[in-house]
Amino acid sequence: MAAASAMNANDLARAEPILREHLKTDPFDPFAIRMMAELAGRIGRYRDAETLLRRALELAPDFTAARSNLALVLYRTNRPADAIEQLDRVAIEDSDDLSYSNLRAAALGRVGEYEEALEIYRRVLASMPDQPKVWMSFGHMLKTVGKPEEAIAAYRRAIDLRPHLGEVWWSLANLKTLRFDDADIAAMEAQAARGDLSDEDRFHFDFALGKARDDRGDANLAFARYASGNALRRKSLPYRAAETMAFVDEAIALATPDLFERHAGSGCLSPDPIFILGMPRAGSTLVEQILSSHSMVEGTSELHDIPALARELGEYPAALADIAPERLREIGEAYLSRTRIQRRTARRLFIDKLPNNWAHVALIHLALPNAKIIDARRHPLGCCFSNFKQHFARGQGFSYDLADMGGYYRDYVRFMAHVDAVLPGRVHRVIYEDMVDDTEAQVRRLLDYCGLSFEPACLSFHETERAVRTASSEQVRQPIYRDGTDAWRPFEHHLGPLVEALGPALHDWRG
Repeated sequence: MAAASAMNANDLARAEPILREHLKTDPFDPFAIRMMAELAGRIGRYRDAETLLRRALELAPDFTAARSNLALVLYRTNRPADAIEQLDRVAIEDSDDLSYSNLRAAALGRVGEYEEALEIYRRVLASMPDQPKVWMSFGHMLKTVGKPEEAIAAYRRAIDLRPHLGEVWWSLANLKTLRFDDADIAAMEAQAARGDLSDEDRFHFDFALGKARDDRGDANLAFARYASGNALRRKSLPYRAAETMAFVDEAIALATPDLFERHAGSGCLSPDPIFILGMPRAGSTLVEQILSSHSMVEGTSELHDIPALARELGEYPAALADIAPERLREIGEAYLSRTRIQRRTARRLFIDKLPNNWAHVALIHLALPNAKIIDARRHPLGCCFSNFKQHFARGQGFSYDLADMGGYYRDYVRFMAHVDAVLPGRVHRVIYEDMVDDTEAQVRRLLDYCGLSFEPACLSFHETERAVRTASSEQVRQPIYRDGTDAWRPFEHHLGPLVEALGPALHDWRG
């Protein structure tokens, strides 16, 4: 959360017992409540932070700093529309504040108001041109709307202002279509050698230099950088593989034919959503771009509403065992209501392409029985190594260790195999390699599953103009190519932990 004062994390930690004691004697102090919320936000307890901030605003409705903090919490918990609503209520005299403008532009981007977001960035940069992180955020938005050359220029401006900002170098690398020249690599190596870099800057340089070396065919040097960046990132984003395994075990035990038979006809019957799910870096953005090129389908982005609704059930997935039919209908209707802000056209169907929704297929089927579910799948070594090379800004905890990655892929495949067994034909699987080898046949199968007639635009998907907010944004603006299918092979001798963790999924991955 944005600091209310100049206090750093250590100051806040020392302040906690003092604040608690103070609030025992004066529980109506909105300033102290806000500081407690900041403590909760710093350690990721956003639900507690939200509760505290709403209490502070009950006591002091005009407390602008608390309202700005609440907007940030809402944004970080994937409720951008709610964040915008709070920002609209921030006192007008604070509306030129840099953090306010940044947050507003970012939230507008999340709900598809890209032009308004870009205009905010342009206005801020016209008055404060020496803000490297604003230039970087501006670059992100330009990339999203398909203006790569302008995005590169914005990123380069950020580098000129702060050459040790690792994230902006990674942002250039993450365009995928850009190759660093000798001068770029020398500049990155020089910055990466600094002794005063933060871990965050350092792992961004590692991922960027890994991409630079990878593009030049230096597999060993590239892997060393990828491994270093992943190890650093993993320190700040711990992942517990046993929890994923236990979740899948429980979900498989609960997702029985009896459960689905008992709830046949329940849920919200709208056919509007198309869910594209699976592993990240498995071709889901390609599938989305193909479908979004159809006149009846609107592409949105990776929506986090299904996981949020699942969390509201409390003990999950156990809550599915005795869930009431009316509750399922409420969940389906709530999903449609929450996602309505993402729909910018009158097209009949819309896409939610959050990959991690594979873990919620049972809930999706029960709450939205007429929704389409597409499993985008790719060879495990190609998919998992592509994840290992990718720094995810919003975190995919399993992706920063090869063994964790293999276990996660294995759990995903075994859960989806169970779904295939208990709900045969419910999920349509798109194999990335098959899509590359015989695009038209696979596109026609995909459209048939979605109940859509064939349209030639779905084959010329790279010509479709739309915003794309994923790492593959520039790749899907080009014709389909097969170079990426074997990109893991030069690194095969490094992938032993991944191969071992995959187990049977290495060979039985197609389903």
